[in-house]
Amino acid sequence: MCTFVHMDRNTLEAPASRRRLALFALFFVPGLSISSWVTRTPDIRDLLGASTAEIGLVLLGLSVGSMVGILSAGPLVARFSTRPMMVLGTALILLSMPTIGFGASSSQSGVVTAGLLLFGLGMGGLEVALNVEGADVEKALDKSVLPALHGSFSLGTFIGAVAGIIFTATEYPVLHHLLIVGGIDLLILVVAIRQISPRVGKTDHVAGASGAATRGGLGALLRDGRLLIIGAVVLAMALAEGTANDWLPLVMVDGHGFDAALGSAIYAVFAASMTIGRFCGGWFIARYGRAAVLCASAVAGVAGLAVVIFVDNQVAAGAAVILWGLGASLGFPVAISAAGASGSQSAARVSFVATLGYVAFLVGPPVLGFLGEHFGLRSALIVPLALVVIAAFLAPHIALRRGQLQESNIR
Repeated sequence: MCTFVHMDRNTLEAPASRRRLALFALFFVPGLSISSWVTRTPDIRDLLGASTAEIGLVLLGLSVGSMVGILSAGPLVARFSTRPMMVLGTALILLSMPTIGFGASSSQSGVVTAGLLLFGLGMGGLEVALNVEGADVEKALDKSVLPALHGSFSLGTFIGAVAGIIFTATEYPVLHHLLIVGGIDLLILVVAIRQISPRVGKTDHVAGASGAATRGGLGALLRDGRLLIIGAVVLAMALAEGTANDWLPLVMVDGHGFDAALGSAIYAVFAASMTIGRFCGGWFIARYGRAAVLCASAVAGVAGLAVVIFVDNQVAAGAAVILWGLGASLGFPVAISAAGASGSQSAARVSFVATLGYVAFLVGPPVLGFLGEHFGLRSALIVPLALVVIAAFLAPHIALRRGQLQESNIR
């Protein structure tokens, strides 16, 4: 039976190295897309004539869409595998781009909210599927892959941010900008999806062999204390990253007095820091282990956030964003990798922890918008700061003990 499955995978699926390259391209899509509209949020706000609190409500569309996509992604991946979810998720993202652009250009907040809802649905489902597929490729290659894959996401955010700076500075229409991004997304999907496995994450073909392992379902995962710790770390670090994706340009414009173009430039610095941290992270993980890298990342994130919040100096704030980006860079991918290695049923564990992490995308934007309206955006950042402090204390506890490590290797 084992030999048959091995031969079937070799004949029906692309090699792991080609799957990895395809994942690099597909991780790039949400990064490019999110930074493209984030860098235009000052322009979108002005086109809509919206207050900070109203922008928070518009972003609620993103939060709701993300949560629906995330909560449905796990069962859908288990039923249909990762590839259909990647097609659907990427298609929704590319459709969201012209929707957001049209809503902004016509000053219709409802249309922008609908576009962000589409984006959230697509990104929520796509991110879970990408991480399940990435964890499978990581096991197939027997080396750290997820940080570099998330580095491709960050590379997308950096390139999108640089383009956003140029388009903002030249007052290029938001609609035309986002139409270009949607076209790039479509091209990447058509080229890359062919290399993705047709059945990673799908459980029905192994149900008979692993029925006993899956009988506990969600209850078994909820009783796994170490997995819950990993989920808490993911939530905190995802909020630190997501806060920058949603609010960093406005924090710099409203909280530190930068103009719109410089606010977008600071976001590009954050994206570049994330990219560097993720592409370099594999070496540190191999040398020091996941727990130590996660702890160091959280400490760096705390330092960067604290300076942005409490130091009233533009140069210091701009420099601190580098620490913020480096600190947030490895939190999510390293914790996801730890979840995949924490026991049997790797796909279910990755999906479960990713879902916990993406809760940050539901509560983050509207809560920070509400707090920002009443206390200022800089003060609102105390919420993610506090959670990242907690993550720094929890990170050492995700390390596998020797007996657990041997058991995980056997599995």
